[in-house]
Amino acid sequence: MASHTTRAAVRAKRERQMTMDRLTLFGLFAVTAMLVCYALEDRSRWFILAFAAACALGSAYGFLQGAWPFGLVEAVWAVVALRRWSVRQRHIA
Repeated sequence: MASHTTRAAVRAKRERQMTMDRLTLFGLFAVTAMLVCYALEDRSRWFILAFAAACALGSAYGFLQGAWPFGLVEAVWAVVALRRWSVRQRHIA
């Protein structure tokens, strides 16, 4: 019976690590998308919108991993980027 419990504990630990790995990959994707979109903002207003979406993903990542200050700041950045996109949209139209 102890062997079964040990295997179950090892399996559970492996599953938790896999979840963390997925969460880390999600965070890496979000931050990389933010960087790329920020670098390309001058090329098109759509990169500003994509930056806002990437910031929203970064915010979700922050909250999911338990770093709520990071999640909150990224949410603010998403709102700021949406406003910048909106202003740029009006200047073009």
